[in-house]
Amino acid sequence: MNLTHAEHGREYVIQHIATDDAEMDAFLFSLGCYAGEPITVVSHLKGGCVVSIKDGRYTIDRQLASAIQV
Repeated sequence: MNLTHAEHGREYVIQHIATDDAEMDAFLFSLGCYAGEPITVVSHLKGGCVVSIKDGRYTIDRQLASAIQV
C-alpha cells in the first residue's frame, strides 16, 4: 500500500520507495524518508498529504505519496 491510501493519524513503517527517478529518491532521502523509517500521515490534501517523518512535518504531492510504500 502507498501513502495515498494510508489512514491519517496512524504510524506506518516505510517498506520501499518505488521510483525510477534518482532525483526524487535523493529528495526523499534528504527528508529522512527511506526503508525502515516510521512515517505518519497527518492529513490528506487535495493534491497530496502532510506527513510526519522523524521530527519534521512535510507536505508532499500525490506523486511522492504514491511512491512511498508502507
